[in-house]
Amino acid sequence: MTSTVLHGLPTARDAGPFDPPQAITRARETAPVAPVRCPDGHTSWLVTGYDEVRRVLADVRFSSRLDLGVLHVPYETPGMPAPTEPSPTVPGLFIAMDPPEQSRLRRKLAGAFTVRRMAQLEDAVAAVVEHQLDEMERRTPPVDLVETFAVPVPTLVICDLLGVPAADRDDFRAHAARFLLRDITLEDKAAAFGAMTTYLGQLVTSKRADPGDDVLSDLARHDDLTLEELTGCAFLLLLAGHETSANLLALGTFALLEHPDQADALRADPGLVPNAVDDLLRHLSVVDILYRYATEDLELGGETIPAGSTVVLSLLAANRDPRHVDDPDVLDLHRTTRGSLSFGHGVHQCLGHQLARIELQAGFAGLLRRFPTLRLAVDAAEVPLRTDMQIYGVHELPVAW
Repeated sequence: MTSTVLHGLPTARDAGPFDPPQAITRARETAPVAPVRCPDGHTSWLVTGYDEVRRVLADVRFSSRLDLGVLHVPYETPGMPAPTEPSPTVPGLFIAMDPPEQSRLRRKLAGAFTVRRMAQLEDAVAAVVEHQLDEMERRTPPVDLVETFAVPVPTLVICDLLGVPAADRDDFRAHAARFLLRDITLEDKAAAFGAMTTYLGQLVTSKRADPGDDVLSDLARHDDLTLEELTGCAFLLLLAGHETSANLLALGTFALLEHPDQADALRADPGLVPNAVDDLLRHLSVVDILYRYATEDLELGGETIPAGSTVVLSLLAANRDPRHVDDPDVLDLHRTTRGSLSFGHGVHQCLGHQLARIELQAGFAGLLRRFPTLRLAVDAAEVPLRTDMQIYGVHELPVAW
């Protein structure tokens, strides 16, 4: 079966701020695996169906490595030339590795993110949430929820967990935000990455010399990890540890304010919070686009994916697949959501998914309890969306009460 070729991957949220671009939804309805023509002239493959995305994530023949071949990105990246050769391997960046090397590094961290250890953090996370809500309440509305609440909560939690000094957190966050922009020059992206890794290299060196009671110190005690690997692991943990939760807290609040019946139900029954977080994760899927590299000819969804192809996965489209979820475009906080791909699947499932859930549950519950009259301070159409970023959300969310 050969599908109609798409020309580029749309990023504009033309169906609304919480829904996939219309062209991606149409592509899933037409063919869950479809060729997409990239700006550099190459043909990649867009996978939008739930079953098909889940299969790719579970099959290591769809490689996560960036050094096997050229990654053909299906949208324009202003200021950045199309790559003509594979990306070099970054030591410690296990999200861009395959087993057994990926497994070796991931095992070093497994003990830091057990369900039991995450449960022990619940009180600390709740205290951070309440502190930020106190700070927010002291301000005169309107305030930006992103700046005052959504970003500080997961940033404080992950920095405390990893042992990042408080004085360094704002600078790291600024460099991380710069690095995640899509439309910056290669030089600017490299500069942001260099600033973060230089700082983290110094930090893990100090942890190895004088370890403390934190996750980076635990990692630094492994003598078989090089300083470069420690730096790469620290970069990934810090970046992933606050960006996803920060954007989900902000975008999720936006969604609740635009669905007041759901917000009212959550206020009336705090027991709905776990279900609410799971369906917000599914409904919004802020980490949407992932890439894989076909290491051999592979059959998927009735198509043959040739060896060397770039495979583009849309987690948002997959989580909205009506073959998997009834009424998938409806936000339903009473729904028992199972099998969501928001944290990935297979060997690369997010290590910190339990921590993220704890942060999100405490964040949404506390926000709705402390601010029962919370509302948008601008028209919904004026909220600036992060369509220019690799992790979706809102740049600002002006709110009042």
